Amino acid sequence: MVPVLPGLFVGGAAAGVGALRAAGVGALLSVDAEAPPPLAGIRALHIPARDEPGADLLSHLDSCAAFLSAARAGGGAALVRCHAGVSRSIALVTAYLMKTNNLTFEEAYAKIKAIKPDAKMNEGFEWQLKLYEGMGCKVDVSSAIYKQYRLQKVTEKYSELQNLPQEVFAVDPTSVCQTLNSEILYRCRKCRIDVPSFVTRAFWPTLKEVDQQPLLTRGLQILLNFVMTVRSNVPLISLSRYSGWSQFC
Repeated sequence: MVPVLPGLFVGGAAAGVGALRAAGVGALLSVDAEAPPPLAGIRALHIPARDEPGADLLSHLDSCAAFLSAARAGGGAALVRCHAGVSRSIALVTAYLMKTNNLTFEEAYAKIKAIKPDAKMNEGFEWQLKLYEGMGCKVDVSSAIYKQYRLQKVTEKYSELQNLPQEVFAVDPTSVCQTLNSEILYRCRKCRIDVPSFVTRAFWPTLKEVDQQPLLTRGLQILLNFVMTVRSNVPLISLSRYSGWSQFC
């Protein structure tokens, strides 16, 4: 258990209740596959996540920051804990430093590494924190960055979306510069459902009309239903896994 800021510690599961009480910890933020048993007199927030690049921490960063700030208010202390104390907990504390100290991802991560040399979050968490920085250290559900992040999570969940036959793919429309209000629609000739261009861009390589077979598999229909609930005219964003993001056109 290592102090990061006054009233903020980071560590692994080895820290027992005695160590927490000795450090004056009154709040525990845990991030692990399973929630730890409750500790008497200690407020707790659990984020269910494995130490895997695809685990979603981004969606929880604001609620974690609010929990830690409330715990530290008035001189209290909080511990951010995962199993080993080197990846998931480090990612949450790095995001907290970015948000509260107005630091970039690189600055916050360097500060953590200087305090805890064995800190090493996985590449997926690094990518998510860079997206968080791109949103101004706020989880903005109306942001193009966040919407396409969620779309990617849907495609990861439904593997059939990643394995459509090659004959349904066409030339990448992002190679042609489009204005923000000029949206290309792709239509399945069999089911006649329009696929907006920002969906096809998130679903690279892109889709084309198919004569011989239905384009919309069960998984793609789920994706489209999700997309149509959040659709709006926003800049098109390409989320290149683990390497930040860039804007098209």
